[in-house]
Amino acid sequence: MPQTTGSYHHGDLRAACLHAARVLLEEDGSAGLSLRAVARRAGVSATAPYRHYADREALVSAVAAEGYRELAESLVAVHPAPTTPDELAEVGVAYVRFALERPALFRVMFAEPCDPTDEERVAATAAITQYVRDLVHGVFPGSDPEALSTAVWALVHGLAFLLLDGKLDSSAPETVANHVHGAVQALLAASLTARHVAKDVRH
Repeated sequence: MPQTTGSYHHGDLRAACLHAARVLLEEDGSAGLSLRAVARRAGVSATAPYRHYADREALVSAVAAEGYRELAESLVAVHPAPTTPDELAEVGVAYVRFALERPALFRVMFAEPCDPTDEERVAATAAITQYVRDLVHGVFPGSDPEALSTAVWALVHGLAFLLLDGKLDSSAPETVANHVHGAVQALLAASLTARHVAKDVRH
């Protein structure tokens, strides 16, 4: 990502600050992310970012919203509409790879305090949530989409952080894919077994 300079077109201050924040995030992680640091990197006055971001949480929310949109694009690029468990697992692999390739951004998206009222972030989060629910419903139309999508997302999200924190082997892409495929398939198999047992009990 190229370094932001102080020259920006009128009306592009918000974009320049957001770009500077992404550069700082890649270089120093979230610890180095502040409005003052963003102003220095963007080459603007120390007060300029406040025209668009009331505080650090507002800035983090804008960065997170961008991350959610990029994550959604990455997942859709793998399978726009999965119809099988294997295709669903491939989407899970893409989710984890996004986390491993952009760890600082991923942590900002899910582990940093954000502004819960930020409309852009709320809309981006809602879009991801609905996307995951639609995926699960497409693969398992007879299931409870909300409950199963929450379980699948929690599983894949947990794997992402276990891999990021070095609790699981992430040394090779195929190893990461095996972790995700195995876990997703185990969850779905357990869910299917539980439904069959419940059905037998009722009859």
